[in-house]
Amino acid sequence: MHENGSNNPLGNWKKAEPISFFPYFYVKDLLAFLILVLVFSFFVFQAPNDLGHTDNYIRANSLVTPAHIVPEWYFLPFYAILRSFPNKLGGVILMFLAIVALLLLPILDEDKVRCTNYRPFFRCVFWLFFVNFLILGWVGQQPADSPYIEVGMFATFYYFFSLAILLPGATFLENYLYTLATSNLTTIKLR
Repeated sequence: MHENGSNNPLGNWKKAEPISFFPYFYVKDLLAFLILVLVFSFFVFQAPNDLGHTDNYIRANSLVTPAHIVPEWYFLPFYAILRSFPNKLGGVILMFLAIVALLLLPILDEDKVRCTNYRPFFRCVFWLFFVNFLILGWVGQQPADSPYIEVGMFATFYYFFSLAILLPGATFLENYLYTLATSNLTTIKLR
């Protein structure tokens, strides 16, 4: 931060006009934090049962297991990945691999342009990945029956396919197009 200044919304690293942290970024982060606190407070004080499950109000019985037990909503996509693999150990490995792959994404991204406004292939792959993640969450809350198992298997395959093939492929293609565009600009300037 001290060497290059702050990053701008376009994603390029020009040293022309660095923006100071206070008051610009401080006020923006404070506003986002206050909105988060307001939304959180609404659910805590006004609608505490809206994000819960109706099975939570059934009296506990140690002799009867509920028919449909699912984790909380934020674990549902990974639960769907766990259930989509027929082998239990393989499902656990895939579930942890899915989390580790998400943690490695910022480290492995080697694109020269950081802003998604100028990365149309990455944007398309990202939104397809996001929709697939929502589908995994939906499959995770459904019972383990025939159509949901196949949808979960396909969504799990696409999850890892997009992380291993599509995202690096989009980055490679956009870097290649970026180098072509910048080399053409330098040859035009030289003439």
